[in-house]
Amino acid sequence: MFIIKAIVRWLVLSGAVVLAEVLVPGIHLSGTVWITALAVGLVLGLINALVKPILSIVSIPINLITLGLFSFILNALLFWATSYFVPAFTITGFLPALLGSIVVSIVMWIEHLIF
Repeated sequence: MFIIKAIVRWLVLSGAVVLAEVLVPGIHLSGTVWITALAVGLVLGLINALVKPILSIVSIPINLITLGLFSFILNALLFWATSYFVPAFTITGFLPALLGSIVVSIVMWIEHLIF
């Protein structure tokens, strides 16, 4: 059951990346779009599972000072970092990374509500 749930989350995350590319100028998937999106979904999922918890704990003081708004910046930086690991995925600046991470977060929130 866990494996099926993980695969569904990966596919939804990959679809959210494609949606972010469609909605946000400055995010580009080159090559075969769905294969690139699956790679981005895998890398982003791993970054969110392994790196994000550590950075969230370290950034608690600044998150308290900004009343939680720093978590948006952290999500954008991790989304942007994904573009360094997947060469066919490019983000042209911080604002597209921020908007793209918001799109992906909203889609994943809806997925969490459904499943």
